[in-house]
Amino acid sequence: MEEFYKLSIKEKLKGLKESAFSSLELTESYLQRIKKVDKKINSFITVLEDKAIESARESDKRYKEGSALPLDGIPIAHKDIFCTEGILTTCGSKMLSNFVSPYSSTVVKNFSANGSVILGKTNMDEFAMGSSNETSYFGAVNNPWKRNYVPGGSSGGSAACVSAGLASGATATDTGGSIRQPAALCGLTGIKPTYGRVSRYGMIAFASSLDQGGVLTKSAEDAAYMLKAMSGHDPRDSTSLNVDVPDFVDEINEDIKGLRIGLPKQFFSMNLPNYVEKSIDESIKIFEKLGAQVEDVDLPHIDLSLPIYYVIAPAECSANLSRYDGVKFGYRCEDPNNLDDLYMRTREEGFGAEVKRRILIGTYALSAGYYDAYYLKAQKCRRLVADDFSKAFKSVDFILSPTAPDTSFSLGDKTSDPVEMYKQDIFTIPANLAGLPGISFPCGEHQGLPLGVQLVADNLNESKLLRMAHYFQLNTDWHEAWPEIE
Repeated sequence: MEEFYKLSIKEKLKGLKESAFSSLELTESYLQRIKKVDKKINSFITVLEDKAIESARESDKRYKEGSALPLDGIPIAHKDIFCTEGILTTCGSKMLSNFVSPYSSTVVKNFSANGSVILGKTNMDEFAMGSSNETSYFGAVNNPWKRNYVPGGSSGGSAACVSAGLASGATATDTGGSIRQPAALCGLTGIKPTYGRVSRYGMIAFASSLDQGGVLTKSAEDAAYMLKAMSGHDPRDSTSLNVDVPDFVDEINEDIKGLRIGLPKQFFSMNLPNYVEKSIDESIKIFEKLGAQVEDVDLPHIDLSLPIYYVIAPAECSANLSRYDGVKFGYRCEDPNNLDDLYMRTREEGFGAEVKRRILIGTYALSAGYYDAYYLKAQKCRRLVADDFSKAFKSVDFILSPTAPDTSFSLGDKTSDPVEMYKQDIFTIPANLAGLPGISFPCGEHQGLPLGVQLVADNLNESKLLRMAHYFQLNTDWHEAWPEIE
């Protein structure tokens, strides 16, 4: 079957269970498609053909024995930020271009324990720093909808891979919007769960108080299957929440009538393109027809989110990336003169321009004399943003906004202006600062490029988010569109 990739995860599981096709057939069809298509979009750093075929055969054996696992035989991809035992794990950086991880992250282990087949590791902005997937040491990723346009970042490889039909779904991470923004730009559903819902063990750190793993899929229902598999308490992660994991798949069909959607006046007073405003207005009308109630809400400190983020995230990245010194693992410069030269040239040669920029900003913000003025003040303002959400969620269940200020932009369009690039995350960053779950899903298109709408909910309300997106998708077909990349 040439178009296996167009089947949902639910349909694939049904076909595997009923022996309509095998996991080996399914996996080989994806591997063939990767060979044919990925040279056009550069979404994979590593393709694991032999390992994938071996895993598929094991899945088929379990189906025959009647011992199939929840995601048995479903081919997926992992963002190359998740450590994978015995496999190259690069984080999109020259610094880790030769790093073969000695262990697997909890996320990778969880998917393997659920029977999924790993097709490979996807491209990404270097150390997850970027909004366009142009900072990768392994080259920029192209948006499958228009190949001279960006897929978003930092999870652009995962987004482009799923959008092009090269995997059933892909893991991703979100520090300031790196799941949701690529989802919007590539016409996908992307969910960032509550901070702590998914283990960060083995997920290479960027900004530890903001990073959170999640998934990119074609639909909310597919996302429910994957989020269920990857979530859960992990004693190896001190920030992991010790709470029960809901059955996201079963709960996705519960009623949404009477749920309340808040429209923050700070976002809706922005000067957005007409086609963005129109798609959001139409999305709101659809939710109202489905029985949701809509009202205005006030988030008075939301405008502080961008400057808060770009103090806290670089500060935490400067601390996390100090471990890359050329001594124990990763890239090492040639013939250092002494220890200082080893450190300096390894970091100079191993890190790209955007990573260096953020390390410098973060080191400055944490330095003596500036810690109180910048980092401490940013943390205090972060609490104000979180409190705004807490107050809003007393009267509404969701906050609705555009996911991104526009459609995708052309490659190279914003690389010379870091501030303009940072503004791409203006709608997504607040959820990370408050540790809240957020979801983006397709709601329109403009000149052949997708548009996305975002919902943010209170802590641990991923089921509600998935449910709202699912009902929206039962009444629209934006998520069913595929780019023409043959």
